[in-house]
Amino acid sequence: QVQLVESGGGLAQAGGSLRLSCAASGLPFSWYAMGWFRQAPGKEREFVATISQSGDITYYADSVKGRFTISRDNSKSTVALQMNSLKPEDTAVYYCAADRSFTPTVRTTMTYWGQGTQVTVSS
Repeated sequence: QVQLVESGGGLAQAGGSLRLSCAASGLPFSWYAMGWFRQAPGKEREFVATISQSGDITYYADSVKGRFTISRDNSKSTVALQMNSLKPEDTAVYYCAADRSFTPTVRTTMTYWGQGTQVTVSS
């Protein structure tokens, strides 16, 4: 049974930072590309970032490029999202996701999804 469990969400002020983490189990983690997505109230879920199986290639949505960093630790089966210079428009539920294929583009589908963690940025 595949499980992706996000943690690290919470409340931050504009300009501040948060670090999200996702712990994976039930799958050969190093075989899977990982991604972060988010969904704001009343909006569709949107792509944030993705990282290749080895971690050597990353790709970001334009809205977070230069502010967010995705990374992974295959020895611990974890993927992280470091979020700096947060803006109120970053407020959303953030989801971790996994897929066997990696493409350095905006992703719309992934095979496995976590339950999400809330990030709220106050102005």
